[in-house]
Amino acid sequence: MNGVIIVNKPVGLTSQDVVTEIRKSMKIKSVGHTGTLDPLASGVLPILISKGTRISKYLIDHDKEYEATLKLGKKTNTGDITGEVIEEKPVPKSALEIENIKDVLDCFKGKQEQIPPMYSAIKVNGKKLYEYARLGEKVEVKPREITIYSIDLISLNIDEEEIKFRVACSKGTYIRTLCEDIAKELGTVGTMSKLERTKVGDFTIEQAIDLETLKTLSNEEIESKYFIDIETAFKTYGAITLKTDNELKLFINGMMLVRKRENDVYRIYDKDHNFIGLGVIQNNILKRDIVL
Repeated sequence: MNGVIIVNKPVGLTSQDVVTEIRKSMKIKSVGHTGTLDPLASGVLPILISKGTRISKYLIDHDKEYEATLKLGKKTNTGDITGEVIEEKPVPKSALEIENIKDVLDCFKGKQEQIPPMYSAIKVNGKKLYEYARLGEKVEVKPREITIYSIDLISLNIDEEEIKFRVACSKGTYIRTLCEDIAKELGTVGTMSKLERTKVGDFTIEQAIDLETLKTLSNEEIESKYFIDIETAFKTYGAITLKTDNELKLFINGMMLVRKRENDVYRIYDKDHNFIGLGVIQNNILKRDIVL
């Protein structure tokens, strides 16, 4: 079993907690994840099984989609409701007007620079930002370029002063920071109160299985209903067929083959159309990457 299982991560667990639970329940040593989710967040968490762990480097660059809830009027040190309130500010009437909210959300579409939150795992001088934050130490955090492809209002709770929105964005986008920035544009402060990731690349929440349900199933049931093998996971990528046994032997042994194709990842097949693994082309040279 080499590939991916899409798990609907529950609130309260870290991504590594989910990996540990699955490793125990499925009795598989090699289990990993890609696209880390904070404990507060739920939703799509691709879990990599056995040789599937080797495709992590391709999945971390995927775009994401989220549904987030922004609580107005309070700002916390972590950017979400798990932190300590460090600032409170009145919520103006205009911040709870649907048309104004939509206009503000529209302002965030496109490429922009975003400063990551201090409570994040980004490293500065070999130390994670949240480690500096817990010690009360200040450190310069450089902005990163992100892209917001779309951002739309889902609902507005005037009584609770909460805004729920859907956002599709590039990798590296911090929704906690986005929530704070939206609140600022609305003339107040805010913090993220809820987050669900609904999509990672082509993996969607509709494909996801709840962790507790997964733990009740046998490996055979998981494989037949919820497992995505490496070939299927890369179905949108190009394919290359090695037409001779000698080419196949050279490829498996790590020898480079000439292929005049665009630089990219390719599915590799033998002459009988059996899936062999993945290869990478750079400067018209095909190199072995993953062999099953």
